[in-house]
Amino acid sequence: MSAPTAMNPVEPLLRSERMPHIWCPGCGIGTTVNCFARALERSKLPLDRVALVSGIGCTGRVAGYVHLDSFHTTHGRAIPFATGLKLARPEMTVVVYSGDGDLIAIGGNHFIHAARRNVDLKVICVNNFIYGMTGGQVAPTTPLGATATTAPYGAFERPFNLPFLAESSGAVYVARWTAYHVQHIAHAMAEALQKKGFCFIEILAPCPTLYQRRNRLGDGLETMRYYKQHSVIRNGASTRDLDLGFQSEITVGKFVDIERPTLQQTMEAAYRQALQQRYAGWRA
Repeated sequence: MSAPTAMNPVEPLLRSERMPHIWCPGCGIGTTVNCFARALERSKLPLDRVALVSGIGCTGRVAGYVHLDSFHTTHGRAIPFATGLKLARPEMTVVVYSGDGDLIAIGGNHFIHAARRNVDLKVICVNNFIYGMTGGQVAPTTPLGATATTAPYGAFERPFNLPFLAESSGAVYVARWTAYHVQHIAHAMAEALQKKGFCFIEILAPCPTLYQRRNRLGDGLETMRYYKQHSVIRNGASTRDLDLGFQSEITVGKFVDIERPTLQQTMEAAYRQALQQRYAGWRA
């Protein structure tokens, strides 16, 4: 009699035939995918009503590994593709899953305007502090003083505070966690999947090959130890105070959870008002 084999509960949500994945040993992107699969499982959403859109970069490859309708789009354009999908198929839950370079650098304009409009998207940003797929250049999230291929003496441009950028642009849900906080990530993703409006989750997962190694910060295990020791959970903290320094204390938590009309709701309200005004004019 053969021994029973146990199946990982997230396996049906992944494209196992495409494994092993391309990510480097110690990379936190795979960890976030596991969290996302567990969040999907908890949400009980029908999988044929969930779509995942990604851009270019290491995190953009997530679209090829999840067992969902997915779109691997052009560089920086994940949010426009996702916006079109959501407006055409409003019954779908649309997730944007990409990296800091794709979403905030070349895609930054799309990011702020989608948040301003409150498009009903769930945006997951894996922040690896660098352009990981193209050689380790400085990104808009590289901490001051960290070295990169284009900053051998240390980055000197102030990086974005992503939670503050998201909130000030109009996001209704904003959270930040590190790749160490797996239960918190899964919980935040499950919350975002159930919430209407532009939701943003930043996950800190520095590139082990081009950021950690160049800055002599050790391997992926050392990163997890660092995040365990230096992360402080402050739910509800002001996003103005969430700047990240090089190897400084990290504030994580859920910072924003508010309600306001989505883009579709405001469009429908404006359309109804226009029809009422036109009808009133006809009657007059």
